[in-house]
Amino acid sequence: MSKKQMSHKAYLQIIMISATFGGLLFGYDTGVINGALPFMAQPDQLNLTPVTEGLVTSSLLFGAALGALVCGKLADRYGRRKMILNLSFLFLLASLGTTFAPNVSTMVVFRFLLGLAVGGASSMVPAFLAEMAPHEKRGRMVTQNELMIVGGQLLAYVFNAILGVTMADTDHVWRYMLVLSAVPALILFVSMLFVPESPRWLTSKGKKSEALSVLKQIRDEKRAKFEFNVIEKAVEKDSELKKASFKDFSTPWLRRILLIGIGVAVVNQITGVNSIMYYGTQILQESGFGTKAALIANIANGVISVIAVIFGIWLIGKVNRRPMLIIGLCGTTTALLLIAIFSMVLDGSAVLPYIVLSLTVLFLAFMQGCVGPVTWLVIAEIFPQRLRGLGSGISIFFLWIVNFIIGFAFPILLSSVGLSTTFFIFVALGLLGISFVYKFMPETNGRTLEELEEHFRAQYDKESTMKSIYKAQ
Repeated sequence: MSKKQMSHKAYLQIIMISATFGGLLFGYDTGVINGALPFMAQPDQLNLTPVTEGLVTSSLLFGAALGALVCGKLADRYGRRKMILNLSFLFLLASLGTTFAPNVSTMVVFRFLLGLAVGGASSMVPAFLAEMAPHEKRGRMVTQNELMIVGGQLLAYVFNAILGVTMADTDHVWRYMLVLSAVPALILFVSMLFVPESPRWLTSKGKKSEALSVLKQIRDEKRAKFEFNVIEKAVEKDSELKKASFKDFSTPWLRRILLIGIGVAVVNQITGVNSIMYYGTQILQESGFGTKAALIANIANGVISVIAVIFGIWLIGKVNRRPMLIIGLCGTTTALLLIAIFSMVLDGSAVLPYIVLSLTVLFLAFMQGCVGPVTWLVIAEIFPQRLRGLGSGISIFFLWIVNFIIGFAFPILLSSVGLSTTFFIFVALGLLGISFVYKFMPETNGRTLEELEEHFRAQYDKESTMKSIYKAQ
């Protein structure tokens, strides 16, 4: 069946599935370390301490921070599709490098390279999907990437449990866990060969006939022409400005958008979500489970994440972004508070592991059902076309930097101050996150990307006018 014969909806679905394999790799490569660490840490393997354990985990996150920052700018220059295609090769190379790493130093280097790919995918895939989707489906389409991320994490937890239980006595079982990520890397590479470039990016580079052709493949002809005219006008307006750079964010209304993007990204991480996604097995061990039982129990975290994201994708088309994020943050903070309290009150109790598991599941239900989908969607949609790659890249850079700090510090905190105090710290951070969203985050639902840009400009102009009137009085 040719592209012309294929229905617009079906082709758009193929594009979405192909691109979101980047999200699947993001999920698998961040989740697999959860089960691999206990085996990797053994004396006859990499002999990890709490510090080197944090370093192995967080080296990927530091690489992801740089990848998000650099790849966002490269995507603006060379195109979203081409960069995702190149990242698939880096995913494959780094996956094999971590699999065969003979020592901690080599592992850290290849985990860093893997992070570059993860960070690049985390900034480019949502932006690419936002630009391909019709505005009424943008929320659900972009959040499909979140579903693939948690789906990748669930696959990692399942394979970790299967290999960890059946091959626990086998040397280098963690290497088998790591090598499996090479498979989706190959699928991403092959599938992206058949995906077109973003029509918004093509228009911005003067390739208007190609842009219109792509739109006609994913919209009916009347709508394709209408959207092309809207995009063309937005690009012409942007072309009057200089090339995108960090200096652009010195403009007050753009600086406000950037600070909102960074704030939403940081709030996502200070919930402590990745302390559970990366160290869930260790948290369950700390509460009283054995290694094998913790690996199996950790699958529950992956299952609830997938279910919650599916619910979140449905919900995001029904309700506004801002209240959805506030409700999610209230739920995650409450769950963490209960973990901290019960870990202190029931320390050493046989029932504690099951309470902690239940509360981590509750935490992830709110996190993946509300907080995660809104975070990635807002970052993908608030920036104007000319600055979308750079703006989302900067925002996600901060997301990964905070992720890096938490990923490195968590095992050290866990070993030094214990489970209860560690989670009390996340409760305090969660309260700060709720305050930020309530005070600063605007509503973005129900507008096209171009309408959002006009809204932010108009809002700034209105505020400037009011300030001028106030000063004149």
